[in-house]
Amino acid sequence: MALFNFKKREKFTPANGQLEAFLDGYSIEVMPRTAEKVENFRDLLPAGTRVYIAHIEGTPIEDMVATAARLNAEGYPVMPHFPARIIKDRATLADWIARYQGEANVDQALLLAGGVTTPHGDFDSSMQLLESGEFDRAGFERLHVAGHPEGNKDIDPDGSMKNVEDALRWKQKFSETTDAKMALATQFAFDAKPIIAWADSLSAAGITLPIHIGIAGPAKLQTLIKFAIACGVGPSLKVLQKRAMDVSKLLLPYEPTEVLSELAAHKAANQNFNIEHVHFFPLGGIKANAEWAIENGGASATPANQQG
Repeated sequence: MALFNFKKREKFTPANGQLEAFLDGYSIEVMPRTAEKVENFRDLLPAGTRVYIAHIEGTPIEDMVATAARLNAEGYPVMPHFPARIIKDRATLADWIARYQGEANVDQALLLAGGVTTPHGDFDSSMQLLESGEFDRAGFERLHVAGHPEGNKDIDPDGSMKNVEDALRWKQKFSETTDAKMALATQFAFDAKPIIAWADSLSAAGITLPIHIGIAGPAKLQTLIKFAIACGVGPSLKVLQKRAMDVSKLLLPYEPTEVLSELAAHKAANQNFNIEHVHFFPLGGIKANAEWAIENGGASATPANQQG
C-alpha cells in the first residue's frame, strides 16, 4: 500500500466554481529530500501536474536529476530550479542542462538568482543565465523567471521596487526574442489586494508575461510566519500576524482559501487579469497541500503541456 494513499476527509470544503477554475493547471514545488518521503506521487497529484524542484544550496546535482527522472517516470512534467549564484560557470550550466535532458527528459526550467549572497562563480542573476544562450541551444520549450509581488530587499535594499521592475522590463523584452514560452513564477503572499494591485501595475507598464502566483499551502501558523520572515514576504505578512493575535485561530492550521477565493473572484470578473495559474509552496507538507487542492477542485488540473 502506498505511504500517502489519498483518502478524502470525512468533511469536505465545498468546491467553489470560481476557485475550481482558478486552480485549473496549478503547479507545486518539492525538494529532493521531501520527494523521498512520498512513495508515489500518483496518490497525491493529478496526472500532468507541473512539479518544480527547488535547488537549495548544497544539494548535489545528482539528487536533483534523480528526483526529476523519478517524477518524469511517474507522469509529471518537471521544472527544476536553476539558481544562478550556485552555478560555477557556463560549462557547469551546460552540464546540468544536458543531465536533465538526457536522464529526465526535462525541457523547462525556472531561472532565478538564488538565495545565496555571494555568487559561487560567474553568474549573479537569471538574466545572465538567459543571456548565456544555453537554454536556447538545448531547445528548452519553457522558461520561467521569478516575480516578487511585494518586492525583494535583496534586490532593492531601500524597500522600493525599482531594480525588480527594471529586471522585469528586461525579461519582458527578452521574452519577445525567444521561442521559449516564458512566465513569472512568484514568491508567495497572503493578501489578495496587494497581489491584484501588483499584477495590474505590470499590465499597465506593458509587462505581459503570464503570472503564476505563488501561494503557501496549508500549514501551521507558526511555520508560515517563520518562512514568511525568512523569505522577505512584505505587507501581506500582516495577515498572518493578525491571525496570530486571534486566540481562536492561533492553533488552527492556515489554509489559503480566503486569498485564493478573492483572486478567483477577481479573475472571474476580469477575464484579462494576467494571473493565469497558481503555484503552491507546500510549506505544511505535500500531502496536506495536495488534499486541500483536490478538495477545492484542483483534481481537474490541466496537463502542463497545455498551460500558459
